[in-house]
Amino acid sequence: MHFRGCSGRHNRLDRSYHSGDTGDINSFITELIIRYPNRKIAAVGISLGGNALIKYLGEQGDDCPLTAAMAISIPFDLGICANELETGFSKIYQGHLINSLTKKTRDKFKDNPAPIDLDKLNEWNTFYSFDHNVTAPIHGFKSADDYYTKSSCKKFIKHITTPTLILHSKDDPFMNQSALPHEDELSDRVTLELTEQGGHVGFVYGDIPLKPKYWSEKRMAEFFESKFN
Repeated sequence: MHFRGCSGRHNRLDRSYHSGDTGDINSFITELIIRYPNRKIAAVGISLGGNALIKYLGEQGDDCPLTAAMAISIPFDLGICANELETGFSKIYQGHLINSLTKKTRDKFKDNPAPIDLDKLNEWNTFYSFDHNVTAPIHGFKSADDYYTKSSCKKFIKHITTPTLILHSKDDPFMNQSALPHEDELSDRVTLELTEQGGHVGFVYGDIPLKPKYWSEKRMAEFFESKFN
């Protein structure tokens, strides 16, 4: 599924999407169950989508209808990630992503009244400032800190009852290892698989140049096959 505003056109409301937005995920999965009542369903979430998926799984608990789930390169703690993206080489990622979000926000409100001051958009050039002045007020949070606290998936992991694989790399430039959950924060239905390398949604391997293989795809197939058979 595409989050609101990520499908090539904007949604009608002022709101868009955010890292903890699980309402649309729930609606989407519910619709799949109605259309395919006799099929097993699994879900994969990547990066921000992975955070939202893990939060959804924890919120649903025993009522989750999924057979299995997998999350790849998720932020775990949004506040830590926002701070990490303001350091070193990670600033390049932050600049690229914030520039994209700024353009999308301007375009969304080019023909409609904006609930924020668009003239200040260029001043909000870090994730924290953008989330504090754009994401939080548009989606009903008091501040960036309130948004990060309520939307970070880390505290939801222990409530997951669906077999779930989380694939993460220790060298992910979007966060440092202090954001990783401890063993006592994991549900016994969750497997946290940490690799030494892989970057953010990378996990490239193979010996033939220009013909890369992707470890995340391999693990995804293996994991779902084990749960569906």
